[in-house]
Amino acid sequence: MKNRRIISVFFISLFLACLFLTPCAYALEDPSLDARNALLVDVTAERVLYEKDAKVKAYPASITKVMTALLVLEAVDRGELSLSQPITASSVAINSIDEDSSTAGIEAGETLTVEELLNCLLIVSANEVANVLAEAVSGSIAGFVDLMNQRAQELGCEGTHFVNTNGLHDPQHYSTAWDIYLMAREAMKHELFTTICARKSHDVPATNKSGIRELHSTNALISNWRVLGYIYDYADGLKTGFTDEAGRCLLSTALKDGRRLISVVLGCQTKEINGESKIMSFVDSAVLLDWGYDNFSVKTVFTKEELLQEVPVALSKETNAVLVHAADDVSFLLPNDVTPDMLERKVTVYGDTAFAPIEVDQELGEMTLSYDGYTYATVKLLAADSVSVNRFLQAKYLIGQFFSKTIVKIFTVVLLLLAAFVFIWLKLLRPRRRYSSRRRRGQRFRNYRGRRK
Repeated sequence: MKNRRIISVFFISLFLACLFLTPCAYALEDPSLDARNALLVDVTAERVLYEKDAKVKAYPASITKVMTALLVLEAVDRGELSLSQPITASSVAINSIDEDSSTAGIEAGETLTVEELLNCLLIVSANEVANVLAEAVSGSIAGFVDLMNQRAQELGCEGTHFVNTNGLHDPQHYSTAWDIYLMAREAMKHELFTTICARKSHDVPATNKSGIRELHSTNALISNWRVLGYIYDYADGLKTGFTDEAGRCLLSTALKDGRRLISVVLGCQTKEINGESKIMSFVDSAVLLDWGYDNFSVKTVFTKEELLQEVPVALSKETNAVLVHAADDVSFLLPNDVTPDMLERKVTVYGDTAFAPIEVDQELGEMTLSYDGYTYATVKLLAADSVSVNRFLQAKYLIGQFFSKTIVKIFTVVLLLLAAFVFIWLKLLRPRRRYSSRRRRGQRFRNYRGRRK
């Protein structure tokens, strides 16, 4: 009987321990990825949703061409180039790439416009085109690479160093998933960049050395032309990359229900899944995008009409507090298993206390909304009602404030010291003067001998 009780107590204790050790229900399970480095960002909400060694250096392969395209488009913006400007490929640009690397088949002496060269660069990842455009912008490939590194620093890329224009392998040519996101975000400000990256195919007009070229996207999330089975309905870009050293890389973006996501996966491989060979950069990107859309949503925390809390009020006999509301409706991205009432609300009142008089919708402070160490928003708080001031309390407060100032305190002390000095001076000197005057009067009387007749 005693043993049974001991066993029962043991199992009850074990059960209770399991309850306490169970993870919180709102802890999201990370996606299962093949990638060595990964990043998922909600561009609309400006929030990182997932990262895996996102700031660890890795080889970017042809994703490098995002920076190449960015510098070309910025040169166009500055008027240094035009999209319709014809560019003739030099032998240096054509011959400075590996023979077995991806190309658009452009020959030395062939002329294409800047826009068509950008199509070749981004749709089929043409390595020679990156060099042709580099010479058009900077006059030399080396000069353009210097610009690439300079621009990367300007964008805040701390783990990036370029050696070439196209991403062909070099131990000193590297970047990070985070830096790639920064470059992509900047490049996507150019409409032509996103338009080209979203193209499944494109026909390049005939040139002086070639007939019409048919370009087909290397991105299997948007095109079935090269490989089947990877189409992602919401994907609309951006750039693939591959070298033996870098592995399979993909920078992708998708738009669903008004939410724009950007994902980066680096160092993926090709694997057998259920007896079928799969390019894991496309698989991982789809997994990441689905994970971002399935586990996060925009939720309304409160509207501007809702009264949030009371703020203490001074200098009024009408009331000692006033209700406040948000300046605007507050909605933002939250994990699906985090509700608005789980957010920590921290109110900061300007000056710690609101002072009458207060007008309706006067800004009195702000509220910070956070969860699990992450700050989601800082909201301005406005007064819901007006509060009149008591003139006596106001005057008393202003006088107190005046005399609390350091300069006033110093002046008061100096004034008191001066008054004390004057008082002492008068007390010490005035009696002497009286005594001396009496002595002089007495001496005059002693010297008087009467009137002579």
